[in-house]
Amino acid sequence: MARKGSLRRRIVLLLTLAMVAGGVYTAVAFVQRSEVLITERCTAAGAGSAELATDQAANAGLITAVAVRRGLPARAASIALATAMQESKIRNIGHGDQAGPDSRGLFQQRPSQGWGTTEQVMDPYHASNAFYDALVKVPGYEGLDITVAAQRVQRSAYPDAYAQHEVMARAFASSLAGHTPAGLDCSLRAPETAGDPAAVEDKLSAAFGGVAATTEGSTLVLDAEGEMAWAMAHWAVASAKGLSITEVQTEGRAWMREDRNGWQPSGVPAGQVRITVAGSDE
Repeated sequence: MARKGSLRRRIVLLLTLAMVAGGVYTAVAFVQRSEVLITERCTAAGAGSAELATDQAANAGLITAVAVRRGLPARAASIALATAMQESKIRNIGHGDQAGPDSRGLFQQRPSQGWGTTEQVMDPYHASNAFYDALVKVPGYEGLDITVAAQRVQRSAYPDAYAQHEVMARAFASSLAGHTPAGLDCSLRAPETAGDPAAVEDKLSAAFGGVAATTEGSTLVLDAEGEMAWAMAHWAVASAKGLSITEVQTEGRAWMREDRNGWQPSGVPAGQVRITVAGSDE
């Protein structure tokens, strides 16, 4: 009888272990499926509300940051974003369309029309600056309808097409320029690779110019406040997918990638923007 009891206990133990393992596997599989089912997107709520894909939002962040760096109003960024959406869907495409066979980049600028070399118009920083160089030469552009101002720069065969993107352009420009605190949010899956604070600093400096920054482990700490703080923070959220950013904090608020609950209260000190990237063990 003792041998039968011992065998019975071993069977019960094996069944219990199998159930536990099965439960762990099911939980892991559920988490994995949940990650796959997440629709990655970025939303902005400024002057209206709108949604972009994550790669579009990252490019919108760059375009707007260049305007901020140049000291241009958010209206300039709105015009640029509406133009880029119409011309390229805010994607840095390497082929032409109706604008011309040699048109390239975010704004479909043509080397044959003096916008720069093919390599230059494919550089988002050059392309954005070239657009603003032309825009600021338009008299009174700040007071023009977005579609009118865009047309003065682009001279498109479809002059009224830019108007359909005004709501999106205003919403993202307002948030990305820092005028709408906590106005931009991105829903993202967990990062697949570790991030690098130095890479974040390089990209941010290229967009905004040199900024005072220090590194604390996996966190980049920037000295900024007010609209500039929010401009940098929203840029970081818009760039989070490509740079494996997991958390952004500023002005008493925090965006946490894994929570997907938007901006929440935070104890971050005033005058700081803190950008944290994924570690190698995440």
